[in-house]
Amino acid sequence: MALERVVSFGPVIWPDSRILILGTVPSPASRENRINYGNPRNRFWPVLAGLWDETDPRTNEGRYDLLRRRHVALWDVLESCEIRGASDASIANPLPNDISRALRQAPIEAVFTTGGTATRLYRKLCEPVCGVPCVGLPSTSPANASWSVERLAKAYRIVREAADAT
Repeated sequence: MALERVVSFGPVIWPDSRILILGTVPSPASRENRINYGNPRNRFWPVLAGLWDETDPRTNEGRYDLLRRRHVALWDVLESCEIRGASDASIANPLPNDISRALRQAPIEAVFTTGGTATRLYRKLCEPVCGVPCVGLPSTSPANASWSVERLAKAYRIVREAADAT
């Protein structure tokens, strides 16, 4: 499979967003379903909903509503890159998003990245520009099978703690 140039979605952000969660770049399933973490096997939405004891939203509308109500913004570290399928390990020629843009749109108080690649790329390409450190979280991708939903939920609890503290 050849590398394909992939472009990120725009930020999902509201004027009162306080938490920013960043993935690397949308996967093929996310692009097909037109929402980040759109692979039905990705555990992001069940984990995020579970932080507030909510039911996993199954529609994009329900997912956006969850983010809005919990003051969570969502975006990607990369504006674009070349990638093979959904393999972050294959990323080439990454171009970062202007994270400062999101930071100007809302009173973001904490930035989280999902997965090792998103964390590494944020720290290398974004943090030096925007000056805001991130907290790296484990990937919710089905490729990260060694992490159960329960274990992910424990790791992601820091997101709710940050949201509740603001």
